[in-house]
Amino acid sequence: MRLLPLLLFAFASALPAANADDAYTPLWLYNGTWEVTRTGAAKPEKLVNACALVGKYFVCQQTVNGMAGNLVVFIPTSTVGKYAMQDITQQGRATGRTQLEINGDHWVYSNTWDEGGKTTYYKTTNVFSGKSRIHFEQLESTDNNKWKTTGGGDEVRTGPAPAKVVVR
Repeated sequence: MRLLPLLLFAFASALPAANADDAYTPLWLYNGTWEVTRTGAAKPEKLVNACALVGKYFVCQQTVNGMAGNLVVFIPTSTVGKYAMQDITQQGRATGRTQLEINGDHWVYSNTWDEGGKTTYYKTTNVFSGKSRIHFEQLESTDNNKWKTTGGGDEVRTGPAPAKVVVR
């Protein structure tokens, strides 16, 4: 009978801690194939996000119209629903830190660009309708108060999400 307690202990030890991956749950929504229709564009683009959880890093390689694009890295912060992000180009260059705040179906990405003492603020809002539809708007500001819309559109999931890849 000594084997049963050992097996139960081994099984319990193998279980993940409660809520250990909660910070990553919403990010898995990006995983998959999407059709992106930008406002005013002649035709939609095909976007494929191949995502994986590697340790503490959630990453998605983006492929647009069959051409490999950036690797997007998400890192949860100590505040629930907030992430630090970084795009990495194929040349290995990081494009600048972005912050993501998720509040239910409303996601806001924000970052700044400083050039010669002038700061420009950027914001992209994503509003999810279910798991397969996103409406997005891109905005910019010179004072982080008055915002001008610079683009937008819709994304619709067109293919199943690839299998989740988790490397611990």
